[in-house]
Amino acid sequence: MNPAGAVVIFIVWWWVVFLAVLPMNVKGRWEAPDDGVEGADPGAPADPRLKQKAWLATKIAFVLWAITAVIILSGVINFRD
Repeated sequence: MNPAGAVVIFIVWWWVVFLAVLPMNVKGRWEAPDDGVEGADPGAPADPRLKQKAWLATKIAFVLWAITAVIILSGVINFRD
């Protein structure tokens, strides 16, 4: 596995995990007692906490990437055949 391949695998894992954790613990403005923004769409999240979710996605993606890298480098999966 070359460095470019490692980066691509990490990016793919990161986006998969980020899109999986994105809807976690999200409340719409219509569910919040005080939406805080006049005229905002009621379905928009009141507090999306994107920074926390991005860090969580990074941590989980790193673990998944490391497992993937170990499998590829050990030769269990060989892409050369």
